[in-house]
Amino acid sequence: MSAEFIPAAKPIIGDEERAAVDRVLRSGMIAQGPEVAAFELEFAEHFVNGRATVAVNSGTSGQHLGLLAAGVGADDEVIVPSFTFAATGNSVALTGATPVFADIDPQTFSLDPDSVRAAITPRTKGIMPVHLYGHPFLVDQIEAIAKEHGLAIYEDAAQAHGASWNGRPAGTIGDFAMFSLYPTKNMTSGEGGMVTCATDDLARNVRLLRNQGMETQYANEVIGFNARMTDLHAAIGRVQLTKVDAWTAQRQANAAALNAGLAGIAGLTLPYVAAEAVHVYHQYTIRVDAAERDGLRDALKAEHNIGSGVYYPIPNHRLPSLAHFAPGLELPETERAASEVLSLPVHPSLAAGDVDRIIAGVTAVLQAGA
Repeated sequence: MSAEFIPAAKPIIGDEERAAVDRVLRSGMIAQGPEVAAFELEFAEHFVNGRATVAVNSGTSGQHLGLLAAGVGADDEVIVPSFTFAATGNSVALTGATPVFADIDPQTFSLDPDSVRAAITPRTKGIMPVHLYGHPFLVDQIEAIAKEHGLAIYEDAAQAHGASWNGRPAGTIGDFAMFSLYPTKNMTSGEGGMVTCATDDLARNVRLLRNQGMETQYANEVIGFNARMTDLHAAIGRVQLTKVDAWTAQRQANAAALNAGLAGIAGLTLPYVAAEAVHVYHQYTIRVDAAERDGLRDALKAEHNIGSGVYYPIPNHRLPSLAHFAPGLELPETERAASEVLSLPVHPSLAAGDVDRIIAGVTAVLQAGA
């Protein structure tokens, strides 16, 4: 096969990032230090209107520590989607609380408000919606439910750098939000996460928990973790912050081109974008009939040298690690999405010819099977 492989995702690390790492190495300050502090401030100004922001060593750590800092514990329940990466439910379980799985809205893939209402019990402390694939959750409806029942909102914004709902940036809606900086996200620090907090007190609690429970060395106030970000990772992230807006614009342009090229193909549903939403296309996710999805994925790779991904093939409430929280639970929209979704390459490394190849490949496979 002569055509070069098009990966489903591709981290972009350039000379500027390498120079930043070298600068930190030469400085001798490698652990959490001035680069992390600067990255926190710059990230906050860039994405969340200056909200208090705490850098950690992974998105999962950020979600876990944010929940602990917000007082979530063994007597509590937190409503989460099942159609997401397992870290969402894991972070709740790691606090000792119970993740309660709710169904999704079939268009946005985010929590369905009616399913959330049905999942509320006297033990419910909060709702953790996910801005999945870079599209915001149904903010207005989830906020109304939270207000009605006196519940907190904890945002999983792992995939939503720069997304917004009615002009409100992802990461400014809940008591706290977690952003991931994993290599395949819209920007990276190599590995890491950010926790954006509605109050300074909550941010202080997260800072304590990430650093063995102390702000001043050896003055441990609470039992904590080692979840610090290094200055090496922060230096990479600071450079990526200068590039992420252009990358997001390219993702959106690639998505628009894919929409135009794939429109009208029988049996294919294009990504939905709500009128209130800015979608940042961490993933460009189509839906096809469950009987055809895996065949399309396999044929794109074997016949057209195009990568794609299924995010996520097994709902969380059916995973061996989490199923005991939801015995016998039926979530029909979650199950249907898990069998139908396929994410096509949309990353900013795509050239115009790559987008054309993706359109041609999807069209050829689906029309051949029609």
